Amino acid sequence: MSEERRRSGPRRRPDSRRRGHDSPPNSNIRGMISGLEEKLRESIKPESLSRLNFFERKLIHRHFDHSAMYETRTYRNADNFTLYIYPIGNIEKFAREKAQEAVDSGDSVDFPPMGSYERYIVHNTLKDFSGVETASQGEGSERYVQVTSKRFGRGLKRIVRKIRLF
Repeated sequence: MSEERRRSGPRRRPDSRRRGHDSPPNSNIRGMISGLEEKLRESIKPESLSRLNFFERKLIHRHFDHSAMYETRTYRNADNFTLYIYPIGNIEKFAREKAQEAVDSGDSVDFPPMGSYERYIVHNTLKDFSGVETASQGEGSERYVQVTSKRFGRGLKRIVRKIRLF
């Protein structure tokens, strides 16, 4: 090996071999993506896609992962892969609206049944929302999030503890 070749590092493939990786998706994938965006625009439920090949899954992942409004996850069951696209922005907005409803009414508000990842998003979104507490209720596929208004904040609880000390 020549001295010049060792200093230059490993050889790279010519651009002609890499062209397929950066090419835009074909019209079938573009149509699928636009249809998914339309379905997810106002929804809080994830969309699932199965029977996609690796290349199609990769293109859809790449498209939706560039937006903070969506998150994609692939789940494997034996040799079957299912791609889920979660409308994160819509779920967070819905959670804040329900939390505000709980604060305004002073009652607990129940969410519709959700999957574990969707419940995680709701809990994570509302953990810093003042005046509410979240808890998961129910079993199995009927599990849901319940948002409860805190009638008394931490400050009042602290004062009560100090009064008991005297």
